[in-house]
Amino acid sequence: MNFLGNVLWLILGGLLTSLMYFIAGLLSCITIIGIPFGLALWRMGALALAPFGKKVELSPEGGGCVMLVFDVLWILCGWWEIALVHAFFGLLFCVTVVGIPFGLMHFRLAKFSLLPFSMRAG
Repeated sequence: MNFLGNVLWLILGGLLTSLMYFIAGLLSCITIIGIPFGLALWRMGALALAPFGKKVELSPEGGGCVMLVFDVLWILCGWWEIALVHAFFGLLFCVTVVGIPFGLMHFRLAKFSLLPFSMRAG
Protein backbone atom coordinates (compact mmCIF):
# COMPACT_ATOMS: atom_id res chain seq x y z
CA MET A 1 0.00 0.00 0.00
CA ASN A 2 2.91 2.35 0.74
CA PHE A 3 4.32 1.74 -2.75
CA LEU A 4 1.01 2.62 -4.41
CA GLY A 5 0.66 5.72 -2.23
CA ASN A 6 4.18 6.86 -3.11
CA VAL A 7 3.59 6.32 -6.84
CA LEU A 8 0.35 8.32 -6.73
CA TRP A 9 2.08 10.97 -4.63
CA LEU A 10 4.83 11.36 -7.23
CA ILE A 11 2.36 11.59 -10.11
CA LEU A 12 0.12 14.10 -8.32
CA GLY A 13 2.82 16.63 -7.48
CA GLY A 14 5.30 14.97 -5.14
CA LEU A 15 7.97 14.85 -7.81
CA LEU A 16 7.62 18.56 -8.48
CA THR A 17 7.67 19.33 -4.76
CA SER A 18 10.83 17.33 -4.17
CA LEU A 19 12.46 18.89 -7.24
CA MET A 20 11.74 22.35 -5.82
CA TYR A 21 13.30 21.32 -2.49
CA PHE A 22 16.40 19.99 -4.26
CA ILE A 23 16.80 23.17 -6.33
CA ALA A 24 16.31 25.42 -3.28
CA GLY A 25 18.84 23.28 -1.40
CA LEU A 26 21.34 23.62 -4.22
CA LEU A 27 20.89 27.40 -4.26
CA SER A 28 21.28 27.53 -0.48
CA CYS A 29 24.57 25.65 -0.71
CA ILE A 30 26.15 28.38 -2.83
CA THR A 31 27.40 30.10 0.31
CA ILE A 32 29.18 28.37 3.15
CA ILE A 33 26.69 29.76 5.65
CA GLY A 34 23.78 28.30 3.69
CA ILE A 35 25.10 24.74 3.53
CA PRO A 36 23.24 23.49 6.65
CA PHE A 37 20.02 24.96 5.28
CA GLY A 38 20.68 23.36 1.89
CA LEU A 39 21.22 19.98 3.51
CA ALA A 40 17.96 20.37 5.45
CA LEU A 41 16.15 21.18 2.20
CA TRP A 42 17.65 18.08 0.57
CA ARG A 43 16.40 15.94 3.48
CA MET A 44 12.96 17.47 3.01
CA GLY A 45 13.19 16.75 -0.72
CA ALA A 46 14.05 13.12 0.00
CA LEU A 47 11.03 12.87 2.30
CA ALA A 48 8.84 14.53 -0.34
CA LEU A 49 9.85 11.84 -2.86
CA ALA A 50 8.34 9.00 -0.83
CA PRO A 51 6.50 10.10 2.33
CA PHE A 52 4.28 7.03 2.68
CA GLY A 53 5.68 4.51 5.12
CA LYS A 54 7.98 7.00 6.85
CA LYS A 55 7.62 8.58 10.26
CA VAL A 56 8.72 12.05 11.27
CA GLU A 57 9.87 12.35 14.86
CA LEU A 58 12.25 14.27 17.06
CA SER A 59 15.82 13.05 16.86
CA PRO A 60 16.54 10.65 19.71
CA GLU A 61 19.90 12.29 20.37
CA GLY A 62 18.17 15.66 20.62
CA GLY A 63 20.69 17.47 18.47
CA GLY A 64 21.90 19.73 21.24
CA CYS A 65 22.05 23.47 21.33
CA VAL A 66 23.59 23.78 17.85
CA MET A 67 20.52 22.23 16.27
CA LEU A 68 18.31 24.49 18.36
CA VAL A 69 20.21 27.53 17.07
CA PHE A 70 19.81 26.31 13.48
CA ASP A 71 16.07 25.72 14.03
CA VAL A 72 15.67 29.26 15.38
CA LEU A 73 17.62 30.66 12.42
CA TRP A 74 15.45 28.56 10.10
CA ILE A 75 12.30 30.14 11.53
CA LEU A 76 13.73 33.67 11.64
CA CYS A 77 14.85 33.46 8.00
CA GLY A 78 11.29 32.78 6.92
CA TRP A 79 11.53 29.09 6.05
CA TRP A 80 8.57 28.42 8.37
CA GLU A 81 6.41 29.44 5.41
CA ILE A 82 7.06 26.00 3.91
CA ALA A 83 5.29 24.45 6.89
CA LEU A 84 2.40 26.86 6.43
CA VAL A 85 2.02 25.90 2.76
CA HIS A 86 2.06 22.18 3.60
CA ALA A 87 -0.50 22.72 6.37
CA PHE A 88 -2.75 24.60 3.92
CA PHE A 89 -2.52 21.82 1.34
CA GLY A 90 -3.08 19.24 4.08
CA LEU A 91 -6.34 20.94 4.99
CA LEU A 92 -7.27 21.26 1.33
CA PHE A 93 -6.68 17.57 0.65
CA CYS A 94 -8.54 16.48 3.79
CA VAL A 95 -11.76 18.05 2.51
CA THR A 96 -12.42 14.94 0.43
CA VAL A 97 -12.30 11.37 1.64
CA VAL A 98 -10.03 10.34 -1.24
CA GLY A 99 -7.51 13.08 -0.44
CA ILE A 100 -7.14 12.32 3.27
CA PRO A 101 -3.99 10.16 2.89
CA PHE A 102 -2.33 12.91 0.85
CA GLY A 103 -3.44 15.53 3.37
CA LEU A 104 -1.84 13.50 6.15
CA MET A 105 1.39 13.37 4.17
CA HIS A 106 1.31 17.16 3.81
CA PHE A 107 0.86 17.45 7.58
CA ARG A 108 3.88 15.16 8.00
CA LEU A 109 5.92 17.38 5.68
CA ALA A 110 4.70 20.48 7.56
CA LYS A 111 5.89 18.99 10.84
CA PHE A 112 9.29 18.17 9.34
CA SER A 113 9.69 21.55 7.63
CA LEU A 114 8.93 23.51 10.79
CA LEU A 115 11.97 22.24 12.69
CA PRO A 116 14.09 20.30 10.17
CA PHE A 117 17.26 20.20 12.26
CA SER A 118 15.58 18.62 15.30
CA MET A 119 13.47 16.16 13.31
CA ARG A 120 14.35 13.03 11.46
CA ALA A 121 12.40 10.98 8.97
CA GLY A 122 12.71 7.24 8.87
